[in-house]
Amino acid sequence: MTFDSILGLDYLKKHLRTSLKNNRVPHAQLFVGSSGSGTLPMAIAFARELMIHHSPLQRESSILNFMDQLTHPDLHFVYPINKTASSSRHPVSKDFISDFRNFVLENPYQTLYDWYIQIGIEKKQGSINVEEASNVVKSLSLKSYEGGPKVMIVWCADKMNTAASNKLLKLIEEPPNNTYFILVTESPEDILLTIRSRCQRLDFPPLGEADIVKGLISKLDLNEKEALKISQQADGSFSKALHLAEHNSDDEQFEKWFIIWVRSAFQAKGNKHVVIDLLNWSDQLASETRETQKRFLNYCIQFFRQALLNNYKATSLVFLSPYDIKFKFDKFSEFISGANISEIFEVLETAIYHVERNGNAKLIFSDLSFQLTRFLHKK
Repeated sequence: MTFDSILGLDYLKKHLRTSLKNNRVPHAQLFVGSSGSGTLPMAIAFARELMIHHSPLQRESSILNFMDQLTHPDLHFVYPINKTASSSRHPVSKDFISDFRNFVLENPYQTLYDWYIQIGIEKKQGSINVEEASNVVKSLSLKSYEGGPKVMIVWCADKMNTAASNKLLKLIEEPPNNTYFILVTESPEDILLTIRSRCQRLDFPPLGEADIVKGLISKLDLNEKEALKISQQADGSFSKALHLAEHNSDDEQFEKWFIIWVRSAFQAKGNKHVVIDLLNWSDQLASETRETQKRFLNYCIQFFRQALLNNYKATSLVFLSPYDIKFKFDKFSEFISGANISEIFEVLETAIYHVERNGNAKLIFSDLSFQLTRFLHKK
C-alpha cells in the first residue's frame, strides 16, 4: 500500500513526507477521520515509507515484499476483536491476523462493521482489552527484525477499554527507541484524554467527488456517469460509495418502503387506521437484517436531503429521480424545510445508532414512524 494508491489527501501526504524528510516524525500520531476517508491505508502507507527511510538501501527490496503482504515483522496491528467459535477464551489481535491482512488487502476503506462481519462477530461488540495491551508491550520490547523502526498501528483506537488504555499510556508516552504509534479513529473523544494529549493529531477531511469517481472507475466496472451519481450520494466516504455501488439494485426496493412510509406518516395524524399501517411497516422493516436496516435508514437521510435541496431550488445538486412516476417528488419536497430537517436527521441518525447496537428493531422503527408523523406536519 503506497501513497499513490490512496485517493486524494495530497496535502496530508505532503505533510507526512516532509516530516519524514526532516526527521521530525512524532513517536505517536492520531489519524482522525471516517474509514471512508482513508485513515487506515494512509497509516499503512506511511509505515511503509518509515521502514524504507530508516533502513539500509540493500534491505529495501525485502521491506517492500514484506509490506506488500502486510507481513513485515516490525509492523504490528491492533484492532477490535471478540470471541468466536474458533478463537481462544481470551483472544488478541494476532489470533486474527490472517483475516485482517486479507480484509485490508481486499479493500482498506472498509468499515469496522465490515470487519465484524469478516470474523463473524457482527452481533457482538468488539474491543481492545487489557490482554491486548499486554501483548503490545511484549511485542514492542523485542529487538527490531530489520534493525529499523517498529510501527504499531491501532485501528479503531477508541475501542480500547479503560484498563487497556491505562496499560498503554506509559508506553505511548515514552516508547522504546525508534518505535512509532499510529492510532486511527473516527471518535477521538472516546480515547483517554491523557493518550490523546500525547499524540500529534491529523484530521482527515471527506474525500472530494472527483477522487471518489476516480476510485470507483478504477476499482469497479462503472462508467463515469454511474460513478458520479454514486459519488454525489457518498458524503465524501469511499467505503460508502463502494457499498452504494454494490447494493445499487436495492434502491428501488428502498424507495418503495420509503414512499409507503411517508404516505402513511402524512395520513396518520388523527387517523388510527393508518397508525396500524405504520406499525405493520415497522414489523416489515424489523424482519430485515441489521445491515439492510442501516442501509435503508441512510437511504432515507439521502432522500430527505435531496428533497430539502429541491425545495430550496438548488436543482444543480439534486440527482434523485424516483422510480415511481406516481410519486410527486416536487410536492413532497415542499414539506421538507429548515423547520424540520434537523429533527428528521436527528431521529434517523439515532435510529441508526440503536440498530448498530442491537436495539429492538420493532420499537426503533415504530418510534421513528411516530416521530416522522409529527415532524412532517410541522409548520
